[in-house]
Amino acid sequence: MTLLFWIALFVSVYSYFAYPIVLSLVVRRKIGQTGEVEAEPRVSLIIAAYNEERRIREKLENTLALDYPADKREIIVASDQSDDGTDDIVRSYAGRGVRLSRAVSGKGKEVAQKAAIELATGDVLVFSDAATMIEPGAIRALVRYFDDPNVGAVSSEDRFLSQDGKVVGEGLYVRYEMWLRRLESQRAGLVGLSGSFFAARPQVCESWDTGVPSDFNTALNCARRGLVAVTSPDVLGFYKDISDPAREYARKRRTVLRGMTALLKTPELMNPFRYGMFAFQVISHKLARWLVPVALPLLLIASLAKAGDHWFYGLILVLQLLFYGLVALGHWRPESRERSVVRVPYYFFQANLAIAHAWLDYLSGRRVTSWTPSKR
Repeated sequence: MTLLFWIALFVSVYSYFAYPIVLSLVVRRKIGQTGEVEAEPRVSLIIAAYNEERRIREKLENTLALDYPADKREIIVASDQSDDGTDDIVRSYAGRGVRLSRAVSGKGKEVAQKAAIELATGDVLVFSDAATMIEPGAIRALVRYFDDPNVGAVSSEDRFLSQDGKVVGEGLYVRYEMWLRRLESQRAGLVGLSGSFFAARPQVCESWDTGVPSDFNTALNCARRGLVAVTSPDVLGFYKDISDPAREYARKRRTVLRGMTALLKTPELMNPFRYGMFAFQVISHKLARWLVPVALPLLLIASLAKAGDHWFYGLILVLQLLFYGLVALGHWRPESRERSVVRVPYYFFQANLAIAHAWLDYLSGRRVTSWTPSKR
C-alpha cells in the first residue's frame, strides 16, 4: 500500500507540476530569422468546414480582409461533404479567388484537409476552422517564423469569445496551458498545435494521416523530419466559447480519444533513443496526463489506508477530501464556480473525468471517425 501511495502520488502530480519544472531547467532553443525565406512567401489558406452555412460567409469575409498580398495567397475551403448551403455560399465567392475543395468520402476533417492540401500551391499552408476568426496581421506574423529552417509548423494561441462577442477572461487553467506550450516550444517543440489555427511547411503535410488529429499529426511529422513545431504568442485565433457544459465535456472526451488512438498507434514516438527530448515531452504531456484519472482514485484508497501511519499521509488525505469537497460544491452550486477556489478544482475534475471516459471508449474499441464541429 505504501508503494501504491507513492506511485499514485507521483503520477497525479508529475504531468501538471513536476514536468513544467523539469522543462524550465532545460536550455532554451532560440528561433532566429535567417532571411532564407521570402518576406512574403506564397500562402495557401485552408478552411475546414462541415455544414457551416450559418458562419462560413463571415469566415470568408474575415479571411479576405487579412493583411496579405492577394497575389501571394490562395483560399481553399475544405468541405467535408457539407449537405446544407455551405458549398453554394463558397462557390459564390469564386470571383474573389476562393476555391472549393469538396471531399468525396465525407469521413472527417482530416480527409477534407488532405484533399485541399493536394490542391494547394503555397510555400506555407495555413489551416483554420470556419468558426475561428483571425486578426488582420496574423498571416504576416506566422510566416516570419519560417525564416528559421528548423521550424516546420507554427501554432496560434486560442482566445475564447463569449456569446455576445467579448473576449472571455483566460482563467488560470488556460494561462497554465499557454505557459506550458511556450516551455515546450522553446525546447523540443510542441507536441500538439492549436487545431483551429496553425501553419506548416508543405513537406510536413506530405504524410497526412487522416486517422490522426491534424494538430497532433503535424507536430509528430515535424519531429519525424527533424523539425520543430513552435507557438506564436503574438498570433491569436478567436472562437466562441461553448456555453453548454455537456457539449464541452463531449468535445473533450472526443479530443482525448482521438489523441489516445493516434499516440498508441505510433508508440515509436515515445522512444527517447530515437526522438530524444521530443519523446520525453510526448510521454510527459500526453501519456502521463492521461494516466492521472487512473492514479487519483488509487491515491485516495492508499491515503485512507495509510492516514494513521504518518502525518504526511494524513495531510495528503485531507487535501484530497478538500479538493473533492470543492468539486462537489461546484457541481451542486453552479454559481460557486464564479470563484477560482471552486472553478479550478471543478474544471480539473471535469477534464480528468472526460479522460477516464475516453479510456473506457478506447478500451471498448470505440473510435471517432466522423467530424461534427461543436455548436458555439
